[in-house]
Amino acid sequence: MFTQFVQSGTMSIPQAQHVPPPGIQLATAKGDPGTGGLENQSSNFTTIDILADLPKSKTPSLHLLEHKNRDLYLMKCVPLYKYALKGDWEAAEQILKKDRTLLSASISRGWDTVLHIAAGARHVHFVEKLVEIMDKEHLALQDINGNTALCIAAAAGSVDIVQILIKHNDSLLTIRGGQKMAPPYMAAMLGQSEMAWYLYPKSKKMMEKTDLENLFFSCINNGLYDLALQLLDTDRALAKARTDRPKNKTALHILARRPSVFGSQSPGMWGRLMNSFLAGFKFALKRNLNQADKALHLVQRLWEEILKDEHDDVMRLIKYPSNLIFDATELGNYEFLAALLSSYPELVWETDEKNRTIIHVAVLHRHASIFNLVHEIGSIKDVIVTYEDDQGNNIVHMVAKAAPQNQLNLVSGVALQMQRELVWFEEIKKIVQPQYIEMENKKGKTPQELFTEEHKTLMRQGEKWMKDTATSCLLVATIIATVVFAAAFCIPGGADDHTGKPNFLKEKAFLYFTVADGVALFSSSTAMLMFLFILTSRYAENDFLKSLPLKLMVGLTCLFISIASMMIAFSTAFYLSCQYGSRWVPDLTFFFAIVPVALYAFLQFPLVSDMSSSTFCSSLLFQPWKRMIY
Repeated sequence: MFTQFVQSGTMSIPQAQHVPPPGIQLATAKGDPGTGGLENQSSNFTTIDILADLPKSKTPSLHLLEHKNRDLYLMKCVPLYKYALKGDWEAAEQILKKDRTLLSASISRGWDTVLHIAAGARHVHFVEKLVEIMDKEHLALQDINGNTALCIAAAAGSVDIVQILIKHNDSLLTIRGGQKMAPPYMAAMLGQSEMAWYLYPKSKKMMEKTDLENLFFSCINNGLYDLALQLLDTDRALAKARTDRPKNKTALHILARRPSVFGSQSPGMWGRLMNSFLAGFKFALKRNLNQADKALHLVQRLWEEILKDEHDDVMRLIKYPSNLIFDATELGNYEFLAALLSSYPELVWETDEKNRTIIHVAVLHRHASIFNLVHEIGSIKDVIVTYEDDQGNNIVHMVAKAAPQNQLNLVSGVALQMQRELVWFEEIKKIVQPQYIEMENKKGKTPQELFTEEHKTLMRQGEKWMKDTATSCLLVATIIATVVFAAAFCIPGGADDHTGKPNFLKEKAFLYFTVADGVALFSSSTAMLMFLFILTSRYAENDFLKSLPLKLMVGLTCLFISIASMMIAFSTAFYLSCQYGSRWVPDLTFFFAIVPVALYAFLQFPLVSDMSSSTFCSSLLFQPWKRMIY
């Protein structure tokens, strides 16, 4: 809440990249305003010195801050400050009636008037009543940072308060706040979308080119893409505007490094299956415009304006201070790249300072969605994949290097991370000529040698993870097998002494018990064998591709079945033993028997799901997929 910022003392507005000075302070001292101070001011910096730097006509009266009026300050200003924070108009009115000079006086060490405090705390009723008894010029008073009450309300996002203030003094819109910032800019800096939309049309006339650029970049930085689009329509030169030094970024450079804005995360295996399923039925679905749509539309508009220049000018713009094409590729910003490439396919030929195309960089950073562009560029890929970087590495060498850790973390378990690396390696080998698979780089290493060297640590970790998992599961499976084997010879209800037949042979529950006990024994035995196979495997590189994940998946599935069957066998045996007593006891037992089964499923399902998708559906990772158009 903005009130909390006001109480905290020195609230700094996040600074847009275009503005070099630090954020402006909009609030006052913490808690008791009497205890606040200009902490950052020099001890030799007097009130008179500060006052000389500000327009005297807009400065509140500071007489209550003088030491000789300390008692009055504590008696009047402190209570009034607290009432303004709480929005208690009735109590504040009693103080103001006794001393109307408080309406234009500073009641804090930050030179805030009571109107500043109430506006920052967003108390509409308090402000409405207050301005009715204030003079018009009192509304334009500025605090020590140069902010009027309108600036405070704009930063707080209270449109109602801003409307009240403008109604009583429309010249407030022409008064800049701290660091000479226009009110719409201040609202945009704090992500106050509604406020920025409200103030911008009313402040257009006072806004200079620098103001528009500040507001434009602030809107982009804070996700106000709809307002940024309107600003771009007003001034198309904003498409080529740059933030101040040292960054000198255009709007496209900023958006290129924000894949999360577009939802540009590579879909997982199941996500691809779902996309294929929905696309196959061609569902005519509609969706409301969200942030991703607005951001994408902004990118398209920016790119349209930039493409109006000559090719060389376009390339110079997107390459400085860094090449935004490769920035987006490194971060997996597929939607952003798709928007640019669809309008200007020649970008696929662009290379970075190491002679790598976006396809090479996508492989290096394991972004499958961008790599899959090779399926859309046709025969061009046969030429692009032959490119070598400055170290003599072709595209197979690049996929042989270890993936970034953030990409590895997308997969559960170290063994599956190794599997994903092998899947990538085998896929890239399919799109190049055989000679490139055995080609040596400048260090004399083939892709296979480089892959083995780069993945030594991952292989050791994968082997350890697989063995630890198999050992733990083997122990559980052995215990289950022992228990259910013994239960087969301890028939619930006993047997007839003469015939040896179970006493509950004709009971349906007894049939359930025998079936569940048998399934538990067989499934736990199968799980034991699978985990033994894992422990005795050779752990070669290719074993991580299919063999080991498949064995672990079968073992975990059988272990789940054995746990579920064991609980069923226990519940039915308990029911047979207690069926002539209280009925709620067996029912409660059935209920609690579900808990361990559900818990195991909940904890192990993500791992089993990842293994099954990686093992059986890995080809979907490298298939061309298109965003659904609703």
